[in-house]
Amino acid sequence: MSLLTARAAPPSVFERVRSIHWLLVLCIAAVAAIGCVLLYSAGGGNFKPWADKQIQRFAVGFVLMMATALLPLRVWFKLAIPIYLGSVALLVLVEFAGRHGKGAVRWVDLGFVSLQPSELVKVALVLALARYFQRLKFENIGKIWALLVPVGMAVIPAGLVLKQPDLGTATILLAIAGFVLFMAGVRVWKFAVVIAVAAAAAPFAYNKLHDYQKERLLTFLDPERDPLGSGYHIIQSKIAFGSGGLLGKGFLEGTQIRLNFLPEFHTDFVLSVLAEEFGLVGGIVLLAIYLAILFITLAIAFRARTQFARLVSGGMAATLFLHIVINMAMVMGALPVVGVPLPLVSYGGTAMFTLMIGFGLVLSAHIYRNERLGGKLLDDD
Repeated sequence: MSLLTARAAPPSVFERVRSIHWLLVLCIAAVAAIGCVLLYSAGGGNFKPWADKQIQRFAVGFVLMMATALLPLRVWFKLAIPIYLGSVALLVLVEFAGRHGKGAVRWVDLGFVSLQPSELVKVALVLALARYFQRLKFENIGKIWALLVPVGMAVIPAGLVLKQPDLGTATILLAIAGFVLFMAGVRVWKFAVVIAVAAAAAPFAYNKLHDYQKERLLTFLDPERDPLGSGYHIIQSKIAFGSGGLLGKGFLEGTQIRLNFLPEFHTDFVLSVLAEEFGLVGGIVLLAIYLAILFITLAIAFRARTQFARLVSGGMAATLFLHIVINMAMVMGALPVVGVPLPLVSYGGTAMFTLMIGFGLVLSAHIYRNERLGGKLLDDD
């Protein structure tokens, strides 16, 4: 029984800390520790230039996660729309004052910090959709008019991200929204119609892609067509995976990194570092911890007694799952290279902070899972 049903008075800070799902926190810390070890190796056995900053970012992210978790869920329910509108405003700001990087305009400099709004909007979208469906009567969920608002909530930021251009993140935003809608109760046949329409429009969409995006798709189909150019990343990543074997070459012994054959080995292709140095066993260990995080997050979602808590937890599980699957498939050549980081492992600030805040929301959903949010609980008569 939750503290919120056991007594009328709000729980103390000590009681809230005790109610935190500490196994989830431990799993999150374990993944982050693996990431720091890999970045230490990527730096040639040195904490600089990546591992030390990643440790500092995780420490800040941990504080953000705990602060988010301890705040009552009703606070995030009230702030959901302002947070969403703020993140969309930052995406608009990118269009006018964004900073270039890696062939795209994805960052905005606020003076005291540089942010990537496309990462922030992932959590903001989950919050906004969860709030909308908390307010919506269950009998109206399947009606077309009731879906116009959540679809618009997803399409607007996805369109802004696509203009940067960032096809991978735009696709993830739409997929996250689709999962939240599915958990809210939208019928499967509606998704089948959308997928069919998207498949029919694919040839026309291909003609609208930038040249480098078309090149990525062609390289995905045949990496050997340009082994020293667009196919270089995938080919070198596959070599790293193959050379690692079952147990790997050993810590700090990866030749693909030491000889600088593998590009972006501290960001998008950090999994290749793990595969080469720790082999298949190391990859399975990381995957097992990820699966534990996903299982716990979904368990929190299914045990939640409000639609808001349920959809926030489920949406964050979808966000984590999509990043893991896309990154792993990308570095193994099963998907085109789209620049999706490996959660808590790849080097990066905004992605780390955003994900930690998202986990804080999941922990809050666990602590306050019985809290009423201006309406009935899911199991009320």
